[in-house]
Amino acid sequence: GSDIIGYDDLRYIKILHYDFDGAIHEGELMANVRVADELLEIFFALYEAKYPLTSVKLVGDFGEPFDDGLSMAANNTSMFCYRFVTGTKKLSRHGYGGAIDINPRLNPYIDGDRIVPENGIQYADRSLGEPGMIDHDDLCYQLFIEHGWTWGGDWSGDKDYQHFSKDLGYR
Repeated sequence: GSDIIGYDDLRYIKILHYDFDGAIHEGELMANVRVADELLEIFFALYEAKYPLTSVKLVGDFGEPFDDGLSMAANNTSMFCYRFVTGTKKLSRHGYGGAIDINPRLNPYIDGDRIVPENGIQYADRSLGEPGMIDHDDLCYQLFIEHGWTWGGDWSGDKDYQHFSKDLGYR
């Protein structure tokens, strides 16, 4: 595979989802063509189960197209973000449309004392068990794993509880 990603490699997906108040919203994702169909299946199953998502909007809707900081702080579920793995020159799986962050404020990235997004600090306590918090018993976890994705909450060092990704064969 090549590290070049073009518009032909991406698909725009519209979904329906429930929020935490039980209201239905339209959502938008940019995904790699190789996972577009299975994402529609996953999000349809989440919708049928009334799984709560604060919002599902494109990262650029938050005014920072190559930075998902504001999107994460808003607890927005998002996928495509053309950026590198933090501290490297390697394109993130988000940059290929092969990774997704689900309810990131409720499922923060934790590396030692560093918690991202910062307003997710109370959710570093994974025993809270609130709706939208991902663990091994969670429907969202089960659906992504069934489709061959891996979960950042299973990483051995740092933990990325919001993050699911799939190896699409890019270098």
